Amino acid sequence: MYSGTTIRVKSGRVIGVHQRIDRLARRSLTHRLSGDVVFPRIGEILHFEGLNGPDGIKRKSPSVDEPWHHINPEDPDDRGLISLINDHVYNLGVALGDNNQERAAFEAAWLAHAVTDGLTPAHHDNLGEKIEELWGKAHYDRDSVRDKTIIRGVNHIDTLKKNWKYWGSGGVFTAHVMFEWGVAMAIGSVKFPAATGANGNDVIRLEKEGYEAIFYESLRKVTSLKMYETFGEKGWTHELGIQTCKELIPEIVKAVTLAWYAGVLQAEKRRAR
Repeated sequence: MYSGTTIRVKSGRVIGVHQRIDRLARRSLTHRLSGDVVFPRIGEILHFEGLNGPDGIKRKSPSVDEPWHHINPEDPDDRGLISLINDHVYNLGVALGDNNQERAAFEAAWLAHAVTDGLTPAHHDNLGEKIEELWGKAHYDRDSVRDKTIIRGVNHIDTLKKNWKYWGSGGVFTAHVMFEWGVAMAIGSVKFPAATGANGNDVIRLEKEGYEAIFYESLRKVTSLKMYETFGEKGWTHELGIQTCKELIPEIVKAVTLAWYAGVLQAEKRRAR
């Protein structure tokens, strides 16, 4: 999802989708917090979005510790993203248990970013395979901004064709960006209900089943909407905008809220030892 330009820390605070989801999830989490675990304030969390977030790494140090937030919903062996999410949940629990607010804010922001991207339809499109097909190497082997920007073909014509397939009108990455921009525009002026997020039954399920089961359930729900397929056929439509506000964003906010609450539960267990 769109999180700003990554040029400055506060980029994306107004129309950034990640930032909007974080605000809604933090509001939802407030109603679930009890006990002595202190969760970071939204301002502290948003400090680690935009330039200081996962998207900022792509510009600062391409492919060096750069998180890959894509997942193939059809492949049960594609566990890279869920492993990353599980790590962030654990680290958030440790930071909260130690009352390390700065580290907790970082983990909360990067955890929310991973969950949000993982539930974004444009991130289910096997981008890694398409990059390998066009570049002739894995996405993590593109180790500079230039290498990530320009595809080198066997000759000038091949170079132009490959770059157009990726960057041109309807290209692989252009479609990805336009879908996410459509989401940003769709929710820009929408006031989401106070109930958006997780409810008591969701929390009970989290405590019984763990976060991974919750995430995969949300992934199945989002996949069943077939929003990216519709976008590929018709472009951005009014119906997609309604679907985004009524179904996609509420599901993502719930998933982020529960991911954070999973960290709270970890912290409570650590303190009870």
